Formats: sequence, C-alpha cells, structure tokens
Amino acid sequence: MRVMWVGRRGGKVRIWEGEGASRPTPRGTWSPESREEQVQSVARLSAEPPPSSCLLGRTLTGWVQRTFQSTQAATASSRNSCAADDKATDPLPKDCPVSSYNEWDPLEEVIVGRAENACVPPFTVEVKANTYEKYWPFYQKHGGHYFPKDHLKKAVTEIEEMCNILKMEGVTVRRPDPIDWSLKYKTPDFESTGLYGAMPRDILIVVGNEIIEAPMAWRARFFEYRAYRSIIKDYFHRGAKWTTAPKPTMADKLYDENYPIHSVEDRHKLAAQGKFVTTEFEPCFDAADFIRAGRDIFAQRSQVTNYLGIEWMRRHLAPDYRVHIISFKDPNPMHIDATFNIIGPGLVLSNPDRPCHQIDLFKKAGWTIVTPPIPVIPDDHPLWMSSKWLSMNVLMLDEKRVMVDANEVPIQKMFEKLGISTIKVNIRNANSLGGGFHCWTCDVRRRGTLQSYFD
Repeated sequence: MRVMWVGRRGGKVRIWEGEGASRPTPRGTWSPESREEQVQSVARLSAEPPPSSCLLGRTLTGWVQRTFQSTQAATASSRNSCAADDKATDPLPKDCPVSSYNEWDPLEEVIVGRAENACVPPFTVEVKANTYEKYWPFYQKHGGHYFPKDHLKKAVTEIEEMCNILKMEGVTVRRPDPIDWSLKYKTPDFESTGLYGAMPRDILIVVGNEIIEAPMAWRARFFEYRAYRSIIKDYFHRGAKWTTAPKPTMADKLYDENYPIHSVEDRHKLAAQGKFVTTEFEPCFDAADFIRAGRDIFAQRSQVTNYLGIEWMRRHLAPDYRVHIISFKDPNPMHIDATFNIIGPGLVLSNPDRPCHQIDLFKKAGWTIVTPPIPVIPDDHPLWMSSKWLSMNVLMLDEKRVMVDANEVPIQKMFEKLGISTIKVNIRNANSLGGGFHCWTCDVRRRGTLQSYFD
C-alpha cells in the first residue's frame, strides 16, 4: 500500500511517499498519523505563508491542498457509506424464528419436503454404493429422469395430508421451492442431474438458533440447497444464524471407485475400519448423519459423511456442543435416524439389526434403550433408496406425541406402552423416495432450552 507523509522542514513543505505504514525519517523523529490528522496537518502547514523566495514550496503547497481535498472528500464518502451499511442491518429480534436443541421438545415450526419433480439420480459410484443390488437395473434405466409419475403423484398427496395434520396439531409448516431436478448441470469436476427437495433432514440441521446447510456427498445433490434458500433467507432476515458448510468439489478423489460393492462381508470389514465409498479427500456430510440431544450431538461415519465432515462440525459447534462419533454393525450406513433415533430425554430407539457399538455410553448415563419391532412393510413395495426400517424414522411432536406410519401397527403399540400417543399418517408411497417422517422434515423451532443429558 502506497502511503504519503507530509511535514515542514527548512521553511518548505516536505512530502515522503513509500510502501507500508512506517514513515521515513530523513531527519528528526516522526510519529504515524491517521488520515484525518494528516489532513489537519496539511491544512495548518499550508495556511502558514512560505518564504517568498521558495517557489517550489508554493507549488508543492498548492499540490498538497488539491490532493488532500480529494482525500478528505473520499473520507467523508467512506463515512457516509459506513453509516448506510449500519442502517442496512436490523437489530436481532428478541424471539428468533429458529430455535431447536433436541428431537423431542414441543414442535412449533417445521420444514416439510416436496416430492414434485423428483428425479432418479445418475447411477454413479456413490449412488451404487448406497442402493440395493435388486434396484440397480431401475437406476440404470431411469437415471436422470423422473421417478414414475403415478408413484410421485401418490407421494405428493400423502405429504400434503401430512402437512395438513401437522397444521391441525398446531405446527407451522414451511415448504421448499419447487424445482425441475431433471436439468443437467456441469462443474469443472463432474456433470449430473438433480435428485429432489424431498428430505430437508438430509441437508439442514438446526442447532440452537443456527441453521446449517450440509455440503452433501452425492453429485446429484450438489445444488439441492437452492430449494431451501428462500426459506433460509427469511429466517436470516428475522434474526437466525445461517451457516453453509464448505462445499466439496466432489471430484473423483472424493470417491473410492474400487469400493467393493458386491460383497457384504467385505463391506462389514471395511465399515469396521471406518472405510466407505467416500474418502477423506475433503470434508463432506449429510445433516441426517447427526442427531441431537441438547449439548451432545451424535454422528456416524457413513457412505456420505466422512471424518473430515464430522471434525468440521465438531470445531464449528465447540465449545457449546460436544460432537460424539458412534458406530453400528451396519455394512451400508447412510443417515443415522433409521438406526438410532433419540425420541426423548433419556430415551432412544435402537435398531436390533444394527446394534450400536457404544451403547454402554447411554446405559451408563441412565438412558432407556428401546428396541423397535420388525417393520411390516410388504416385500414387494418399492423402496428404491432405503430399508424397511423407516418404520422407526418417526417425528416427535413433543415427549408425549409421535407421528408414525398408519400401516405400522406393531410400532404404534410399542409407543402406546411407553405412554406416547400416536398420530397416524400414511406415507407408504413417500417412503419409496428414501425417507420416513423424520427424513421428510426439519424441525426449525421447538419450545425448549439448551440442556445437558449426559453430565
């Protein structure tokens, strides 16, 4: 940065110009001045008449006056600009529209996804690693095109009914913008079509008064955040904190192209070593691989969430929150809430097919571990992107109310034995797109406070 210093020596105005903030010292001692002090100094020096014999002094004085008049005008302009900037930001409201610390406090506002225009993702390595082999021909045939229209129409109807029921229960419902996910896009590292805006739980997580956008790991989900931006901007204008995690390039190095997909045994061995189709090339995570219990947040390393992504969340949320890594006997983990779903203070649903390796952490803290019953969803019902265990992917409206699938009678009875009333909704066709009630929603505001359930 070029800097100018001014002074009078020997009856003449002297000007020094150089790099940086240190003034040259030809003779005598100089101290740094602010721009305002320099302007005042020049005005004072210029007002003193120089010797008549010093034509150069008069010339320089006139030049300095013109130069600093310009500088003074720029300073005033800068001040006016700062004042305008100050007025552009409203003070934070007392009641933030975003506030949620756990999965069970009374639900006041929620985002519910959309099935409209949902597209089958291209059959890339990360998609192949997360889907069942029996559905691979479906992806090979329909990748980049809409899911079957009749099925989507039924799913749309089911989710509309779900929204209506939530509203009747006193919950404010927000919906993402409809987008045509079939449009092809290209980055310097890959090209793809989109997926959907159906599962806000996958891309958004609320921690306190902050809403965090996950970076995602599927190339088909690179631009999924666009469906939610109008909602998030509204929350931000009304006082919420808004954070977007670092966006991965999703270059080839993020994926293990040789990941052994056919052998379940090999997958079990690799999972035990913490190795999945996503590498540690750059941070990536889906928000649905995190589940909240006040100050403690639990995360799993999965096919879409790597250790760098978990570490980013750990550092970002520290010191107010503690992020713990837990793991399961699961050869193909993707999203924690159909494996381990916290439904109340000291109460968690634990999938019997995928036991938690760190379950003693919860038992020692006095938690009750509930084993959900086997799902009753028929074998012939298409589940293109998930397992039958969506039956335990429930949404708590508060500690004593739960939204559960109308077809899953066994788990309804389990909740009733726990003293929790069930709100029954049929979303069987919506399940086919890869999510239950927890996946289809992101709880934006719950009435509660930050507490610790493990101290």
